[in-house]
Amino acid sequence: MLSNTVKNIVPSGTVSINARDLEMMDEGTEIINLSVGEPDFNTPEPAKKGVAWAMEHNRTRYDKVPGLVELREQICRKLREENGVEYDIDQIVVSNGAKQCILNTCMTLLNPGEEVLIPVPYWVSYPEIVKICGGVPVFAETKRENDFKLTAADIERCATDRTKMLILCNPSNPLGTVYTREELRAAAEVCVRRGIYIMADEVYERICFADEFVSVSSLSPEIKEMTVLVNGLSKSIPMTGWRIGYTAASKELTRAMIALQGHITSHPSTVSQWAGVEALKHCGDNTSMMAAAYRERMEAAVAFLREELPQISFIEPKGAFYLFLDISSLKDCFGEREQPYSTAFTMKLLNEKHVAVAPGAAFGMDGFIRIAYAADKDTLLRGLGRIRDLVKELRREW
Repeated sequence: MLSNTVKNIVPSGTVSINARDLEMMDEGTEIINLSVGEPDFNTPEPAKKGVAWAMEHNRTRYDKVPGLVELREQICRKLREENGVEYDIDQIVVSNGAKQCILNTCMTLLNPGEEVLIPVPYWVSYPEIVKICGGVPVFAETKRENDFKLTAADIERCATDRTKMLILCNPSNPLGTVYTREELRAAAEVCVRRGIYIMADEVYERICFADEFVSVSSLSPEIKEMTVLVNGLSKSIPMTGWRIGYTAASKELTRAMIALQGHITSHPSTVSQWAGVEALKHCGDNTSMMAAAYRERMEAAVAFLREELPQISFIEPKGAFYLFLDISSLKDCFGEREQPYSTAFTMKLLNEKHVAVAPGAAFGMDGFIRIAYAADKDTLLRGLGRIRDLVKELRREW
């Protein structure tokens, strides 16, 4: 009865954790949730005022498929001033969150059987979206000595004559790593030479602790032409539930995405778009405050882990709001199991210590767990303390 496409989709590896988390909260159990990739800050007032204005002036009707002209103008200004790259408004498509942007990109570019390089570890939905669009996900293994960042050599090793696209998440979810200008240029130049498109997922770019954030599209006109830049307002403003994402791409690809989106969702909520206009105009200070808070939390978490859990290694994040902890030393504590041991660890942590984190297996790398420090510092440190306690108990039992 179901289509083969749907049958081929693997449920998110975080679903079972989230389902159990919600079940326990419904039962009255207090859960420290460090699993969700969602800012714990509220939508700032200028965005809310944008909605109030739109409602008062009845700006609630259908609008242009690629998005409000006013919003696309603000996106172009943002890209020019913050990222040093020029786009016209007819190169921008506003969609229902960055996730639809990724779907639009894959549906626009991929023919059945064409391959997409996905560096490991990866965000959970990348391979499933590729499969939905008829593509073949090819997982590019990365190395610890490179902070699990994809290199030009990795692309050369994994690419074939069927490779159509590379997905590059920068700053990385789940790692929090940030590519340098030189690393990006080396990887992008290989793609240009081989005719491989780059889908640059840059939704976390405003949460960056490195010396600089470099957008792939800014590197050269040739690289820009082969790049689909994906961004949005969920992580940086924050406006997760408002569902505003956008792509910036060549005019040819943009026209194709507009044609596609016109038959699927038309455009995001008009009032959400007016919120986006005001957010991009007036919320720069709010974004800077939020990024500073994340940095403070990250530094507190790193200091705690180095002091209290020296046997658990990790790469210090340079952006986003995640820590990816290596728990491979605990593998033997779980014996032979049907489920990955990172999943077994996260379920044990949730059931016994009431802390929710995400298993590394969901991101293609068993032996790790992802912690989101999108929680206040006290809550974060309490959660890390419970993780420390479970690790010590497991080591004693083993």
